[in-house]
Amino acid sequence: MNAFLFLYRPPEGPPLTPQQMAEVMPVWMAWMKSLDERGHLKHAGNPLARSGKIVRGKPQTVSDGPFAEAKDLINGYTLIQASDLAQAAELAKGCPMLDGGGSVEVRAIAPM
Repeated sequence: MNAFLFLYRPPEGPPLTPQQMAEVMPVWMAWMKSLDERGHLKHAGNPLARSGKIVRGKPQTVSDGPFAEAKDLINGYTLIQASDLAQAAELAKGCPMLDGGGSVEVRAIAPM
């Protein structure tokens, strides 16, 4: 099995309301449980805050960020195991983010 990272990108538009979050969380939990029961879940990951800091080059300048376009925002991540990229992409098709118009970027973790 190889390691892959799912990066969750939200649909364009306003973030979910607390009520919408309460409705979708059981669906997310069921999907994660399914991945785990089938031996694919390595780390469930966490949502990411919309704000942070960026540290750049010398002299290690720290600035607020990230300031990405909506299409480039990453809401969270999950680390999974799959036999290959095709299987990882197939597993991503079950992600509840897709139902709301979001996307899942599937990336292989390169060995070092």
